[in-house]
Amino acid sequence: MHNYLDELNEAQYTAVTADPGPILVLAGPGSGKTRVLTHRIVYLIRELHVSPWHILAVTFTNKAAREMAHRIEKVLEGQPRGLMMGTFHATCARILRIEVDNLEGYGRDFVIFDTEDQLEAIKQALKDLNLDDKKFPPYKMRSGIGSAKNELITPEMYTASNYVAEVTKRVYARYQQILVTNNAMDFDDLLMNVVTLFDRRPDVLAKYQERFQHILVDEFQDTNTAQYGLLKRLTAVRQNIFAVGDADQSIYMWRGADYRNLNRFRDDFPGARQILLEQNYRSTQVILDAAMAVIKHNRNRIHKQLFTERQGGENVNVREAYDENEEAERIVGTVQDLLLRGYSPGDMAVMYRTNAQSRALEEAFIRTNIPYRLVGATAFYRRREIKDVIAYLRVVHNSADAISFNRIINTPTRGIGGKTQEQLQQWAASLLMSPADALVRLVVDPDCQHPFNGRATNALHTFGQMLHAWRTIRDEATVGELLDLILEQTNFRTYIEDSAKDEDEAQDRWANVMELRNVAAGNQISLSEFLEQIALVSEVDDLEAEPNRATLLTLHAAKGLEFPIVFLAGLEDGILPHSRSLDDVESLAEERRLFYVGITRAMDRLYISHAFRRLGYGGYDVSVPSRFLQDLPHELVDGGSAKSRRQQTKTQASKWEWSSPASGSSSSWSKGERASVTRPSPPTSTPKPEKSLPPARFLRPDIEDDDHQPPQKTARYKTGQKVRHVKFGTGTVIESKLTGSDEEVSVAFSDHGIKRLAASFANLEVIE
Repeated sequence: MHNYLDELNEAQYTAVTADPGPILVLAGPGSGKTRVLTHRIVYLIRELHVSPWHILAVTFTNKAAREMAHRIEKVLEGQPRGLMMGTFHATCARILRIEVDNLEGYGRDFVIFDTEDQLEAIKQALKDLNLDDKKFPPYKMRSGIGSAKNELITPEMYTASNYVAEVTKRVYARYQQILVTNNAMDFDDLLMNVVTLFDRRPDVLAKYQERFQHILVDEFQDTNTAQYGLLKRLTAVRQNIFAVGDADQSIYMWRGADYRNLNRFRDDFPGARQILLEQNYRSTQVILDAAMAVIKHNRNRIHKQLFTERQGGENVNVREAYDENEEAERIVGTVQDLLLRGYSPGDMAVMYRTNAQSRALEEAFIRTNIPYRLVGATAFYRRREIKDVIAYLRVVHNSADAISFNRIINTPTRGIGGKTQEQLQQWAASLLMSPADALVRLVVDPDCQHPFNGRATNALHTFGQMLHAWRTIRDEATVGELLDLILEQTNFRTYIEDSAKDEDEAQDRWANVMELRNVAAGNQISLSEFLEQIALVSEVDDLEAEPNRATLLTLHAAKGLEFPIVFLAGLEDGILPHSRSLDDVESLAEERRLFYVGITRAMDRLYISHAFRRLGYGGYDVSVPSRFLQDLPHELVDGGSAKSRRQQTKTQASKWEWSSPASGSSSSWSKGERASVTRPSPPTSTPKPEKSLPPARFLRPDIEDDDHQPPQKTARYKTGQKVRHVKFGTGTVIESKLTGSDEEVSVAFSDHGIKRLAASFANLEVIE
């Protein structure tokens, strides 16, 4: 049998072969943590003779779980029977299915609500409470409720410190009632209900403590309070927990993740062994050195000295573009150059902080006909036609699911209008039935008393017959057969063709439905298992390798991925770090970790760009290069590195270096000296890189000659002047300086603070 331990380096071997007990593995990016986790499971089974039945491995994506399972099967030359491996949510869903008889208020066929379903339920809660959903947006209510559940706070425990919190408490309580009525749980309930069950039933907890004698956890730094609480309860007896994580890669604080759980681990397991994985198998040493130089400025972290056998490497390339459009053109121009040098589009990834940044990038890729995929576009299982078809399956599976029933009752249109739907809701409530069950009653009991007129009765009866038929065969038919029947009887293809704006859209949408059908037909599992499986699919799980397409994605979506070539766009204060983080130490530290994650996705080459100006809500504003760029060592950077980044002041008046397009040499000039360089309007087309240049260089077309000196201008605005802005109101000029062909004005506004504006776009009115 394959000697799997020979594949490990010294630190990995130490972790894999450690004695049972609490073990914390701090794994740097690209250090082989998946290998360590899988080999640890194999070691437990082969060397320590632990039954797979007694092992639980928890991951954060189904994709990671599948990868681990594949590697384990390869080493063991077969599938270990009884091993439970999956995400936190999938694991909890399995436990809840098994223990459904011990749950309060839920039936065996409970469904899992996704984000869209949650928002519909919250809208219903707001309506029931006579609250304005404009004043209390459902997505904000959902965020507040989710945060409470992540902290294991029930509606009864929720403490309201202000009016909005008091409203959230009421909506939370009503929302939970709606979930139970629909026999539904949201993702946060899956975790919270298991913890609640364990606390309420010590005997049930003891059963799972006995089963899961060894627990392994991936991405431990991304656990929230509920997840950590679950792990603590399960490991309380034997304390055999093998946690792998990296506080430097904790970037999901906004959804409840708390990297401080690493510190809590040390407190709760005082005898825990700590092992560092520092050898990187992904990036060049230059990229690793740049990453370490950035992350070392975060406080309260354990230092890891990342190293690799890939010594040297291309320097990090940092460039400024004129605006977001030129930035996109420069990136695509470099992609074109790299394609000529043997790379494929699939080797490239462009990463950015906010989804809005993708617009200019997409347009640039489209103009040059370079194939790309946009991660974060509507995921497959969230597309309208897919949601519609799944809603049919969910109602067949769980008649209490009123959210799904409301979605399909008149989709496709079958003459059941809003008034009839409202009558059905009221009639069902009077019968103490769900609307779906009441509808079926019309079919099975034609003599029953109901409030509908002849036309409405016919429409409801027709739909009720179909629903009754589907429910009758659901236990005998496969999911694929059931889906075929639903599509045929509802004339779903005709509905798609009639509702699409053109033939291409109709074909695309029907192809999506057929893809779902293929998934259903290819899985010989029950309807309940099928619905749970697709409900737990994440956006990252949908991301499959496409070798002929470049990848455009946010930095948050990039976690766990790697690419030979990485472009980081929009490195400006207000973008990365995000404007919401600038006044909060913890938030700013997470933004730095996000930059660190972006850097460490690169294997061979890393390009970083920022724009001189960027279009915002009030027009174009002059941008400030990200403060994080100060931390990149000068000797590791080509292009826009600062000679002394750590001396950057509040006004960000640091020096930036640029390579001359003609010679590739560097010339240094400060923002105050930008008047000496003519900055033209953005180019209208993508310039072709010069063949004589070094490979994969960003170019600056706006600097043709470093010695060119345009006529000197005089600043129009002076310190102390009173000015008026159409958006920000009246303010006082505190500084004005020439920046190329424009004038940069700093104005202190009474209600909006200090703003830095480009005079040509600000249209400031001088008040005499």
